[in-house]
Amino acid sequence: MSRGSGSFGRRKFLAGSAGLLAAGSAPGAQGGYADGSFAGGEITGPFRPYWESLKAYRYPDWFRDAKFGIWAHWSPQCVPEQGDWYARGMYVQGSGQYNYHVKTYGHPSKFGYKDVCHIWRAENWNPEELIRLYAKTGARYFVALANHHGNFDCWDSKYQPWNCVNVGPKRDIVGTWRQVARAHGLRFGITYHGTPGRVWREFMPVRYGSDETGPMKGVPYDGVLTKADGKGEWWDGMDPQQLNGRPHGKDDPCPEFVESFLLRVQDLIDQYNPDLLYFDDNCDWDFDRGAPSGRVLNVWLGMPELTPHIMAYYYNANIRRNAGKLDAVFNIKNVPAAVLSTLVRDFEMSQAAAIEPDPWQTDTCIGGWHYSRAIFENHRYRTPQSMIHLLVDVVSKNGNLLLNIPLPGHGKPDDDEIAFLDKFGGWMALNGEAIYSTRPWKISGEGPTKSSGGSLYGGSTPRFVASDVRFTIRGDALYAIALAWPEDRKLTIKALAANSPHYRGEIARIGLLGSESTLVWSRNTDGVTVTLPERPPCDYAHVLKINPLGA
Repeated sequence: MSRGSGSFGRRKFLAGSAGLLAAGSAPGAQGGYADGSFAGGEITGPFRPYWESLKAYRYPDWFRDAKFGIWAHWSPQCVPEQGDWYARGMYVQGSGQYNYHVKTYGHPSKFGYKDVCHIWRAENWNPEELIRLYAKTGARYFVALANHHGNFDCWDSKYQPWNCVNVGPKRDIVGTWRQVARAHGLRFGITYHGTPGRVWREFMPVRYGSDETGPMKGVPYDGVLTKADGKGEWWDGMDPQQLNGRPHGKDDPCPEFVESFLLRVQDLIDQYNPDLLYFDDNCDWDFDRGAPSGRVLNVWLGMPELTPHIMAYYYNANIRRNAGKLDAVFNIKNVPAAVLSTLVRDFEMSQAAAIEPDPWQTDTCIGGWHYSRAIFENHRYRTPQSMIHLLVDVVSKNGNLLLNIPLPGHGKPDDDEIAFLDKFGGWMALNGEAIYSTRPWKISGEGPTKSSGGSLYGGSTPRFVASDVRFTIRGDALYAIALAWPEDRKLTIKALAANSPHYRGEIARIGLLGSESTLVWSRNTDGVTVTLPERPPCDYAHVLKINPLGA
C-alpha cells in the first residue's frame, strides 16, 4: 500500500473527544490545560497549548538577521500556466481559466483537477541549480509550498494519498527542497495553504457542480467521482473524494477534513523540521471570554484553540531537534496585539506603515502567486528596482521580505525571471551590508514619498525621488539608503542635522558602498549634504555608510 492510502476516518475524530479541541477551554489548576494532546500524540515540552505559555516565545536571531527569503509557490496549478486559484477557476463556467481548460484539456467532467495533478511532471526541475541561483540572489532562507487550496500535498504525505510521490512528479518536492536548501546553508521554511476555510468552503464545492448552460449543461464535474469509478483509469485504486471531499455545501461541518488537516500539519513538522512554518489564512479571533482564543485558520465550527496546539507542538518539536534551542518562526496574518509576541506576523502583499516593535515579514511576488504565461509574455513582472525599494523599506521598519518567484509546471524559471534574479542579486552583492543583520534606527526614513502600509495587490509601488532615504543600523554604523540618484549629485539627509535629536554624536566618515571615491560632505542645522561621485556604483538604490567619531 502506498503512503497516504488510509482514509480520513481511520482515527477517531478529535473534536468528538475531550482531547485536543476541549483543551483550549480554560486553564487547569496547575496552570495548564486539562489535555495536551495533538493530532497524533501528546504535546510535550516547555510550551503548553495556551496563550500565556506561548508568550515565552522569542524571535530567533537567524530570522532577524536574514532579512530576505525566496519562496517557490509551486504546485500542480502551475501546469496550465494560467495563474492562481486554477483548481477552483477551472470549474467556474465562463471564467477565463474554465475556458482555457475546456479548450486545452477538455470538459471538467472528463478531465478535472486530479488529472492536472497527474500531468504535473516537473520535468525541468533542477533544485540544486535553483537553490544555488536563489542563494546567489541574496536569499538567506528558502520557503517551499507544501499544499495549496486545491488539496494536493507536495510532499511524501502520510495522510493524503493525492501527493507528489504517488501522483505526478513521483518525487518528494518538499523533502528535496529541504535537503538542497540546507546543504547550501539556507534556512528552510514551509507554507501550508490547505486549510478548511479555503479548501472545504471555496475549492471543493465547485467541483460537484456542472455547467448551467451549453451542451454540457447538467453533466456533473469530476468532483462527484468515487473510488469505484476508477476501474481501468490511471487513478485506479485511488479515491477522488480524498482530493475533492465528499459532496457538501460550503457551510457544512467538516470533521473528517479538520482531522486530516491536523494530521497533515503534524506530519510536515515531524518529517521536515522546518525553521519557518507559515499558514495562508487568517485566524478567527474571539475575545468573548476576556482573552484571545484562536480558532485556527477560519475553522468556523465552534472549535476553539487549535492555533495554540499547533504552535506549541511546533515549538516543542523544534526545541527537541535543536539541542534545546528554539529556532522556529511561526507565521500567520491579522494577529491581535495581545498575542503578537507569540509568533511572527506576516503581511501578505502589504507592509507596515512605520517601525514595528517586533520582527515581521511581508510576502509578495514578482508576478502571480501561481505561474502565469500571460504575465511572462507581456513582460509584466515587477521590476528589480521596485522589489529592492520594497526590501529596503521593509527592512528599515524591522521586517523581512519573502519574495515568490513563480515556477512553471515544468520547474524552470523563464528568461525574464532569470534576468530579474541576476539584477536583484547584483544589487544585494554590493549592498547587502546595509540589509543583513541590521536593525531599525530611531526613524525608518525621510523624504516626500511615503509607504503607507497599504496593499500591493493591483497597484504600482511608489516612485521614489533622491530625497527619499531609508535607514538601518549595524553595530556603530548607520546606513542611509537613497532610493534614487540626485541629478546634481547633492544628497542632503535632514535626520543627520547638527541639531538633530536622532544623531547627536560626531560623524567621522561617510562612504558610498561599492565606490572607492572619497566623498566630500558637510553638516549644519539643515542636515548632512554629501557630494556623490560622477557615476552611481549600482542601479536602483544607493547606500551611504556613516561611521561615528571614535568607532
